[in-house]
Amino acid sequence: MTSTRSTPPAIHTLGDLRAAGHQPRTVKAEIRANLLARLAAGDDPWPGLHGLEDTVLPQLERALIAGHDIVLLGERGQGKTRLLRTLVGLLDEWSPVIEGSELGEDPLEPVTAASRRRAAELGDDLPVAWRHRDERYAEKLATPDTSVADLIGDVDPMKVAEGRSLGDAETIHFGLVPRSHRGIVAINELPDLAERIQVAMLNVMEERDVQIRGYVVRLDLDVLVVASANPEDYTNRGRIITPLKDRFGAEIRTHYPTELDDEIAVIRQEADLVAEVPDFLVEILARFTRALRESSAVDQRSGVSARFAIAGAETIAAAALHRATRQGEPEAVARVVDLETAVDVLGGKVEFESGEEGRERAVLDHLLRTSTAETVRRHLRGLDLAALVAALEEGGSVTTGEQVTAAALLDGLPALPPSEAGESDLYDQIGARLGATSVGTRASAVELALEGLFLARKVGKESDTGVTTYGID
Repeated sequence: MTSTRSTPPAIHTLGDLRAAGHQPRTVKAEIRANLLARLAAGDDPWPGLHGLEDTVLPQLERALIAGHDIVLLGERGQGKTRLLRTLVGLLDEWSPVIEGSELGEDPLEPVTAASRRRAAELGDDLPVAWRHRDERYAEKLATPDTSVADLIGDVDPMKVAEGRSLGDAETIHFGLVPRSHRGIVAINELPDLAERIQVAMLNVMEERDVQIRGYVVRLDLDVLVVASANPEDYTNRGRIITPLKDRFGAEIRTHYPTELDDEIAVIRQEADLVAEVPDFLVEILARFTRALRESSAVDQRSGVSARFAIAGAETIAAAALHRATRQGEPEAVARVVDLETAVDVLGGKVEFESGEEGRERAVLDHLLRTSTAETVRRHLRGLDLAALVAALEEGGSVTTGEQVTAAALLDGLPALPPSEAGESDLYDQIGARLGATSVGTRASAVELALEGLFLARKVGKESDTGVTTYGID
């Protein structure tokens, strides 16, 4: 949704609106025009979406230009809901409505009997209000208990008690779809809707009228219907009935980011971090998530959501802040040792194959180690760490842990033998490779180098109750 709003136009009557040259247009025509204008100007219509530029987004743009209702198919955590919400940005910022209208009707094109009466009685004095585009987007998470009344509407007994007949359209309390007139209605997890509820959507999708308790209410509804679904839902939790599926003009498959940098960008964008998380730790989490998506031990039908890595980044940031608060550190910076805290709490977000029962933690630990090793190779390749290995082989050790401060870790580093140029600057080189500029980030960088040496089997490591010591065989 958009966050800042301009001032709505100073037009308050139908006469003023006519004088200003307002011309009604359908919501699909409005979206088409705004999308084409963005594309012609070279502006990005899809801010905040990463890794979909060459696949999903061109298909979506073509569907919108064609004026199609759309269903997005994809596993959990592929950004389907975010993509649907981004459609709001293609609506006009302000749209005129009949003031007090239940369905937000265009003053020049009223669709309910009550609004048509008001327009006939008041003429150019019909009051006009302005609706922001954020108010023209309605979203419903489909659940098995969703009713026809929720989506379409039902007879209002109070209005019947006032003397109106059951066949009178004015006895209806309208549901979500009619109230989205001249806007976008999004239904998440569409297959979770009971089939009889999906049947109620058929007329809305095609004839654009509504049927309630046997009464046909003729409303020239103007809505863009978009939906999301997991492909497995067709056979597991439910399915989209064939007639409704046929009503959607476009069926678009989404996917997880194909490039590592896009995965990292999603984490950085979405994670709410309470402490500093160095880039290389975010990279490890991104690689970890991608490794899980490729693992034969993981049920790939359910997918591994981007929320896994996002929650992981938030967890290690929380671990860093916890340590800094308890130990009185001036800055909170996540380190490699904090990755274990993420594995502890995130394992339940991954669905494993049935044959892997009892091996879940081993699979997670193995893939985390390989992801860490790949990150070390990318950033520290070519850096000679032999001096650090030699210092640890000669009896030195480095102790770290969940409650070991960055300063204590750096103070405990073994002295390195001088190089030909003088005193060794290996620790500075490690920090420079990883962009470390503070005590906390330097400690995090050195810890990554130590973990890389352990994974390469060049130094030993011993862990016990939140304390890890490098250099012990």
